[in-house]
Amino acid sequence: MTTEADGSGSNKRTNRLISEKSPYLLQHATNPVDWYPWGQEAFDKAKTEDKLIFLSVGYSTCHWCHVMEKESFENESVAEIMNQYFVNIKVDREERPDVDKLYMSFIQATVGGGGWPMSVFLTPELQPIAGGTYFPPEDKYGRPGFKTVLQNIAEQWDKKKSSMRESGKYSLEILKKIAEKESKVPTAKVPGEDVWKKCLLQFTRNYESDYGGFNTAPKFPQPVNFNYLFHMYARNKKSEQGFMCLQMCLHTLTKMAYGGIHDHVNCGFARYSVDDRWHVPHFEKMLYDQAQLAVSYCDAYVLTKDDFYADVVRDILTYVSRDLSHPLGGFYGAQDADSYPYHGAPHKEEGAFCVWELAEIQELLGEQETDGISHLNLFVHHYNVQKEGNVKPSQDPHGELLNKNVLVCFGSYQSTANTFDTTEDKVKQILKECHAVLYRERQKRPPPDTDTKIVTSWNGLMISGYAKAGFALKDQAYIDRAVRAANFIRSHLWREDDKTLMRCCYKGKGDNEVDVTPDPVPGFLDDHAFLIRGLLDLYEATLDADWLQWAETLQEQQDLKFWDSRAFGYFTSPEGDPSILIRGKEGE
Repeated sequence: MTTEADGSGSNKRTNRLISEKSPYLLQHATNPVDWYPWGQEAFDKAKTEDKLIFLSVGYSTCHWCHVMEKESFENESVAEIMNQYFVNIKVDREERPDVDKLYMSFIQATVGGGGWPMSVFLTPELQPIAGGTYFPPEDKYGRPGFKTVLQNIAEQWDKKKSSMRESGKYSLEILKKIAEKESKVPTAKVPGEDVWKKCLLQFTRNYESDYGGFNTAPKFPQPVNFNYLFHMYARNKKSEQGFMCLQMCLHTLTKMAYGGIHDHVNCGFARYSVDDRWHVPHFEKMLYDQAQLAVSYCDAYVLTKDDFYADVVRDILTYVSRDLSHPLGGFYGAQDADSYPYHGAPHKEEGAFCVWELAEIQELLGEQETDGISHLNLFVHHYNVQKEGNVKPSQDPHGELLNKNVLVCFGSYQSTANTFDTTEDKVKQILKECHAVLYRERQKRPPPDTDTKIVTSWNGLMISGYAKAGFALKDQAYIDRAVRAANFIRSHLWREDDKTLMRCCYKGKGDNEVDVTPDPVPGFLDDHAFLIRGLLDLYEATLDADWLQWAETLQEQQDLKFWDSRAFGYFTSPEGDPSILIRGKEGE
């Protein structure tokens, strides 16, 4: 542990994470825990001192990661136990998805589920022996707290090192066998029509007809489902089956756009809804969701020519251009769910930046009218705003949204127009003016943190989003934005001399600066695949052969570095990292 001036003239204790670039790791740089980044220094210490490794994996916009940090990693008594008995490693899962994938497979196999923060105990040889996700600091509801878990495992290691090492070896062997079994292609035959039919049967069984979507709460957008269903419609346009695929997509996309998962004031979409009606979101916003949903709504517009979907595309891209863009052209990874409810507040709250009390809206919209229609009355009706708030206690377990409203429309523009005896266009005009008023007010609130990590794979997805939108909506500005992003990746995350793609870079201290680590992480399978897809979409939008040629080069590198010539398929990580004990494949 070292000390560093914090800007106020006082010294603040820091750990080794202070030298990292990842916003998530830097969030933990002042914890009393003696954190190490994933690397040889930590591995050597564990072997030299014959200590267990405590591995904590998360990401910067993860709500429960923040909770566990506040409760445990900032707790001096917990940190004392961790530092005495363990070598503690912190990993950003978005920076090292290979580490996350390996040990998450262990958690899922032993605990029966997964999530973040992920907490895993490893032998000095990096073999997993125990773990879980979030642990409360103290024993509660008959379950052990984090302190108890730490003490019990430390005591077992002291008494049973040999048997625990054997347990770690056994766990790793089981994971290897699972990976080998699942990575084998059962037949060399190309999947036929039966695969399409099986997928469609699964979708129709899981489809929720009232509010759309293909699962129960928590409800994720899952844009990949729309990709499949739109393709199925394109193959069977004149059939009842094809029409059903189209309607499942359009109904779900419409309900999401009207829902609280959609930020009607600041634009963009949250990661998921905690309820079936897309009402109360988990408020973090991820770049990869914006990218894929932009494509989904673009596809909906292309197939229907309904401007409703085109407007949602523009909404998403407005948010990304404004809030998730590096000045030089790359795209940032995410915005946090948590923020301070007011300047000077002692603690952050989930959704504080996004929610409203009725009194606030009454004060802001006041007596404004258009053609005798009260802006306030129309807005409150359309978005289901209530004095006592519109969030049920069951949707707010921590009581942070008491008397607060998440803007949500359970009807439509037309139903609101009918209620106020006006036109749909007039409703949209009034709501647009109201949104502008509320947007200006929201800018006075403390904003959520932005993860300014620039991840290659997600940027590839976003390049697709802008390129396809520009082509479909005939908007050259969107295509130009995609070109800027592609040039950014080529300038900062691609080494032409050895044809190497990197995983990520970071916003520098200045607006026009970019940071990279001294030993950057090589790109993974998804970095290559999604960037290739983005470049192909950009080629279609521009007909510039340069993008096609780069995509071909990347495909050659992907085949060289990730293709499994023995069992076929692609590994998700490249060879050559001895700390990754198993190379997995997507879907395992």
